[in-house]
Amino acid sequence: MRCPVLLRLFRAASGIACGSLALCALPACGNTVDWLGHDRMTSDELRPLTGPQEYPNALSDVLGKSDEEIASKIEATFQQLFYGDKFNEAIFYTDAYDADRAYIWDTLHGQVRTEGMGFGMMITVQLDKQDEFDRLWRYAKEWHEHTSGPKQGYFVSFCDVPWSDKPVFCSDPFGLQQLAMALLFAHGRWGSDTGTIDYGAEAIALLEVMQHKETLNGGVDEGVTNTFDPETKLVFDVPNVEAADTTRPSLEMPAYYELWAQATGDPFWSEAAESAREHWRRTAHPITGLIPVRAHFDGTPVTGSANFDSESYRTLLNLALDQIWFGVDPWQVEEANRLLAFFSRQGIDWYGGAYTLDGVLIEARDPALVVTNGVVGLVATAEDRAEYIEAAWAAEPATGLPRYYPGLLHLLSLITLSGQFRVY
Repeated sequence: MRCPVLLRLFRAASGIACGSLALCALPACGNTVDWLGHDRMTSDELRPLTGPQEYPNALSDVLGKSDEEIASKIEATFQQLFYGDKFNEAIFYTDAYDADRAYIWDTLHGQVRTEGMGFGMMITVQLDKQDEFDRLWRYAKEWHEHTSGPKQGYFVSFCDVPWSDKPVFCSDPFGLQQLAMALLFAHGRWGSDTGTIDYGAEAIALLEVMQHKETLNGGVDEGVTNTFDPETKLVFDVPNVEAADTTRPSLEMPAYYELWAQATGDPFWSEAAESAREHWRRTAHPITGLIPVRAHFDGTPVTGSANFDSESYRTLLNLALDQIWFGVDPWQVEEANRLLAFFSRQGIDWYGGAYTLDGVLIEARDPALVVTNGVVGLVATAEDRAEYIEAAWAAEPATGLPRYYPGLLHLLSLITLSGQFRVY
């Protein structure tokens, strides 16, 4: 018996068992039924994924690091982030109710976000750590999945929004997409019939709900929409009617969509990939290359989210992955060069962490941007790109209260820079 998701989050925070709450006598807490109403593609029907023939290893090719040095650094960073001191280093924690479940803790905000869960699952599948992967997915399913109502199939998270100084509950498309891609990679790397989790089936369910939520609900129900706009193929800021015509560039993941098209044979995803690339071209500042946190579908920045800020760093990683895996848009290399040129003008050792799009400094240096800019250097052709890659290699793993976001981006950047962010 599973409680509604918000009730389960209350249970997690309060330590009260679901069965002990009187609210669980309500019908919403009963066993779920087949709400889809039609046959779904099975794991066996998923097509194999094809990535590039080679993955560039900038740590070796540009910096001259040995395979042993690279492996040692990545493993040490993983061990600190997942199993280091729980008060100052780690963000991976075991669920107090079940040791077979675990979560990624946003130490700064005191929350579990699907962003972190998705990143955690992506890290563990890339590093071939199946036990940690499975524990994260079990936690996400137990505590975050909506099991009834208009949001059924979506996962509850927290989003930073311009109208509130505190994160608000949301169905964050960033986390949903990371979860789906990580599950597909798990299906390709480990198989969906080797354990207790059918990775492929779980991935298919997420892809279906993101693309067809309104059909599954019989229309827009209580404001809940698809994750992807059927017309433009762009991702909504959140899957709700209030977010019409609004996205976040960091939600656009064309490299993932190309793989989803391969896996399912659905041309919708190839169209979504091209729409995402076009949106980046419309949104990036033509001189600085800086990309805002939020933008309208036509590329115009959204008031209150119009600056280049920490959430924008995810866009840089998405862009680099698309260039590494598919390399179909020369603009992405130009954009990488434009970004590094801007930061070099600020001073490679001094540039800040947030700017207006035309380059006015807002906030001081952010270690998360330092490591992400190393990945930008991987796809750039600028003469000083090696300095950015070196800075990412030299960065120390994040510690202290704000370690969650820079820690995740640090490890993901090292994985990418070493040619280990791969298609399975």
